[in-house]
Amino acid sequence: MNRITMETNRIILRPWRESDAETLYKWASDPDVGPRAGWPPHQNVEESLEIIRTVFNDVLHTWAIVLKETDEPIGAMGYGPSCECDLPAREGEPLIGYWVAKPYWNKGICTEALRLMLDHIRESTDIQSLISGHFVDNPASGRVMEKCGFVPTGEICIDENQYQGENRPIRVLRLELSSLHGAT
Repeated sequence: MNRITMETNRIILRPWRESDAETLYKWASDPDVGPRAGWPPHQNVEESLEIIRTVFNDVLHTWAIVLKETDEPIGAMGYGPSCECDLPAREGEPLIGYWVAKPYWNKGICTEALRLMLDHIRESTDIQSLISGHFVDNPASGRVMEKCGFVPTGEICIDENQYQGENRPIRVLRLELSSLHGAT
């Protein structure tokens, strides 16, 4: 499969590689990272490798966020079908998701990566809108979405499919892309 790579001055979005498993485990085993995004901390390198082989490679549009300075993956960015998620998505509306390792929080990296991915979506797809959400106890994630043009829908949902999601409300946001498309 020919997967696209994108970059800015600071970061590269590239496909995950099996050789990234140890680095993924280093960041994804942090108990402050995964639960904020709705997934459990990784327990070992083998689990991280399995995530790369299945979750990150089965979804057509998932990238490692690589810091150019270190050439090391420090997070993930992607979009795809709204599967295993109870967000109120429209028919065929993709869900976006991302996370970044704790040492890189509050440095604008997720915002930069999301803008890069959104530019790619606008240039290469006919997607009309995107949906996302964040646990209300993780407002930083919502700020990333809002900086990139996502607008709160006013909907709050509970998604028991998400790790520790039973009693954690999710604030839903949407980005309308249809008005941004030029004539085709």
